[in-house]
Amino acid sequence: MMESNEKKFLEELLITPSPTGFESQGQKVWKDYVTDFADDVEVDAYGSACARLNTSFDVVTVMLEAHCDEIGMIVQHITENGFIFVNKLGGSDSTIAKAKRVNIHTRDGVVAGVTGNTAIHLQDKRNGKGKQPAWKDIYVDIGASSREEALKMVQVGDPITYADEFDYLSDDILSGRALDNRIGGFMIAQVLRRLNERRDKLNVNVVALNSVQEEIGGYGARMMSYRIEPDLALVTDVTHATDTPGINQKQHGRVKLGEGPSLQHGGANHPKIVEYLEEVSDQHDIAIQHEATSIRTGTDTDSIYYQKTGIPSALISLPLRYMHSPVETTSLSDLEALVDLMTKSVLELNPDQTFQVL
Repeated sequence: MMESNEKKFLEELLITPSPTGFESQGQKVWKDYVTDFADDVEVDAYGSACARLNTSFDVVTVMLEAHCDEIGMIVQHITENGFIFVNKLGGSDSTIAKAKRVNIHTRDGVVAGVTGNTAIHLQDKRNGKGKQPAWKDIYVDIGASSREEALKMVQVGDPITYADEFDYLSDDILSGRALDNRIGGFMIAQVLRRLNERRDKLNVNVVALNSVQEEIGGYGARMMSYRIEPDLALVTDVTHATDTPGINQKQHGRVKLGEGPSLQHGGANHPKIVEYLEEVSDQHDIAIQHEATSIRTGTDTDSIYYQKTGIPSALISLPLRYMHSPVETTSLSDLEALVDLMTKSVLELNPDQTFQVL
């Protein structure tokens, strides 16, 4: 059961916009929370933040990593009539971009708008009715009547997020915008807090890293992993729950909401760390699921593991329905299991722990 202060922190993270490349407001929320129990907190030039628990100079350092940025849109062009044409930030989906309430984040505050959608009565098949819209066709209406009026409110380059926030569909099911991957930042913060409460059992140094710009290439994780140079990394992000209608599990694997976090096998995932995580989950009766990585995990793990001489890494994923939409949906019991697995895995590391395949 999530404590009230934990729930408040999670909800504040979720409602604080952090579009990729513009993550500072969300990072302030995360930084303020972990400062209360971390030994020190460090922020790099682009806004990735890490919090440390320091045990000794003579023991290994494990890095817990998540990314803080969310997908969105960006103001690209303003017409003479005051309509705002946009482009995507990260892997935004144009098929769900129309007929939405949005917030444009300007230097002077938030400007509300709606993405235009021609009424079905007026749509013409010859003009693309029923086809997936291209980003060049997505525009925002902010109620301006001219370019001059619009420019008093917004400017080219302002980021845009959906106005949706979050809701609890049940005691266990949470749905909302930007669970990918603000909820990862929440989880590594909870692991760090629990480890701090059990300092007497902690044998290693711990760094929790909340990285920027994952959605456009994993650059924040790349920069900070190079700087921190940990001995191993446990990465968490969301993964596709494939238990909803219309998903081919033969193609995408079987991952269900409520059946625990998912371990990735292959690619950037170090086989010995994956094996270690399986042993910890079995020892503590933590339910887990399994996924195969073909080439890339599609997460910051791909940016971390090859830095310098190599950082043994593994990805622990939280199942998520409807990824990259305003209604991303997850299970709080899966979240708790992931936090528990990561916490216990760190507590059972030896001071001189190494992971070698040979």
